Amino acid sequence: MTDATSGDGTRAGSTAQPVGGAKGPDELRQQIEQTRSQLGDTVEELAGKADVKGRARARAADLRDKAGAMTVQLRSSAAHAGHAVQGRASRTGHAVQDKAGQAGHAVQDKAGQAGHTVQDKAGRAGHTVERRVPQRARGAVRAGLGHPRAVLVAGAAAGAVVAAGVLRHRHRGHC
Repeated sequence: MTDATSGDGTRAGSTAQPVGGAKGPDELRQQIEQTRSQLGDTVEELAGKADVKGRARARAADLRDKAGAMTVQLRSSAAHAGHAVQGRASRTGHAVQDKAGQAGHAVQDKAGQAGHTVQDKAGRAGHTVERRVPQRARGAVRAGLGHPRAVLVAGAAAGAVVAAGVLRHRHRGHC
């Protein structure tokens, strides 16, 4: 292998010191140590670049760490969003429940008003009928209310008379 040096005594493409002769054994040893150190650094760099599997493993480990962190962050965000939706649903449910209660009360109020209206109209109709019924009929009704058994007997007798009249009418052949 040949060593390519430029005209000033340095190697081409290198930042090393001039290759010229050492001025003594100590200086030579120092140059050798420096060259070995630089060579070791260069070998480490080349080995790192040549170790594709190692670099791939390191990159994969970094990506796994990032993915794990992202997963934790997404789970946290999803849980937070779930709690927010749950809160909104709860508030909406309470609002619907309140409105249903209000509607129930409104219906109850309207039904009560309608009941009072019907009651008032029935009372007025009763008073109107009472005013139009003759005094004698009122007395008979009061007497009947005082003696319900007598009214029952009189009603049965009237029913028997009507039934006899109907049978007689049929027997004569008018039907």
